Amino acid sequence: MFDFFRSKKDKSNKDSRDQDKSNNRDIDVKRLRELILQAVKEELQQLDGGEGSHIAGIQLFAFPAEGEVFKYEAALYTASPGQLREELQRIADNYAIDLPADWKMEVTFVAALPPGAISLQGIPVAMRMTNAVMAAATVFSNPILLKVLHGKAENEEYIFEPNSKRINIGREKNVQLPDGSMRINTIAFFSDAHESNKYISRLHAHIEWNSKAAAFMLYADEGGVPPANKTKIRSAHDETLNKLNSTQAGYLLKAGDQIILGESALLEFQFKNH
Repeated sequence: MFDFFRSKKDKSNKDSRDQDKSNNRDIDVKRLRELILQAVKEELQQLDGGEGSHIAGIQLFAFPAEGEVFKYEAALYTASPGQLREELQRIADNYAIDLPADWKMEVTFVAALPPGAISLQGIPVAMRMTNAVMAAATVFSNPILLKVLHGKAENEEYIFEPNSKRINIGREKNVQLPDGSMRINTIAFFSDAHESNKYISRLHAHIEWNSKAAAFMLYADEGGVPPANKTKIRSAHDETLNKLNSTQAGYLLKAGDQIILGESALLEFQFKNH
């Protein structure tokens, strides 16, 4: 993840952390806790676009060597779980990350990392943020309509049903990934079709159906977060502009929301009547 909010002091701290992590076994519990909290802070700092309010919980997954488990148990306050949550809440408050009042904290020791967990810069701890489930979400069966308002995509309109597969959005139709596999952009913008298209990343964003919330969620992908191209949403409800600066935190789409890709390519999210 990008740590573009890091100050000079943070850079100095990172150099110190890197030195500590090169000889991880020699550091004490206090310093280990500092390393973990600093790494989590760097992930939370990216949630300055309003995504923090959609976070239901923060999960930490520890996978230390067998002889180091006791140290990580102490560093992560496993004997008093509420204490770690308080520490992270202070970090969120210091950086104006608007976490909901009832967000959950969970620490688990694992042998293998679960999907979506992000390793914290060389520490044998990974982090995953979970999305808030809207308690009063309206269950609907109508399909959604994504309309291209600016820019030039393969089609002018796209219709998707609830429970659809992941809807990838990006420049060009087929994009080869570093591992050799192919990403298929469901909504594809072509480089030579419109001036706005060239500011869209090949791996820009995607939309997923969230069955618990009965809603569609928009996520930025690696190419759609700073310092690369940007992903923003103009809310139809109050016209606020929400920025996605993290690939982990999704945005719950509502009828009339406008999705801004790069500089000016624009999609409108609507529900389609049968």
